[in-house]
Amino acid sequence: METSRGTVLIAIARQAIMAGVPPQPGEWREPWLRAPGASFVTIKREGELRGCIGSIEPRRALGDDVAHNAYAAAYGDPRFPPVSDAERAGLEVEVSLLSAREPVAAATEQEALAVLRPGVDGIVLQYGGRGATFLPQVWESLPEPAEFLSQLKRKAGLPGGFWHPDLRLSRYTVEKFA
Repeated sequence: METSRGTVLIAIARQAIMAGVPPQPGEWREPWLRAPGASFVTIKREGELRGCIGSIEPRRALGDDVAHNAYAAAYGDPRFPPVSDAERAGLEVEVSLLSAREPVAAATEQEALAVLRPGVDGIVLQYGGRGATFLPQVWESLPEPAEFLSQLKRKAGLPGGFWHPDLRLSRYTVEKFA
């Protein structure tokens, strides 16, 4: 079942990218595609990141979430220009399904570093009106917990060495299909 689920999700993502227009809500036959789900879609070209957009919370049908995030990763990631017609066919597509988030109990940065699970945890950082997340796949390029957390803070617009008692961390895992 997992292989076929992955095949279906990658096909939904590719179709949304190839269509080149914002996807409309789908009429999904499979109940698991109609159930609310949170996903990230990462696209690469020749192994280099080309776009990555996702949802932290399940707010729409999983099939719709994947299609929306695939289109947004290809045409709306502010870090990259929209994917060109010539690039579409050669894109590598990865879909990550997010588990429910759970809070990380940590009053200090040292406590947070001690409970992070490299290679397993996706982390959401929130402080005031700022927030950022790293998927578990980011551990591949940032394997040290201190550097991972520092870069996540920077992504949220905070200094890498920042810590405050009101800073909140939560974790999730992913089921990844490529």
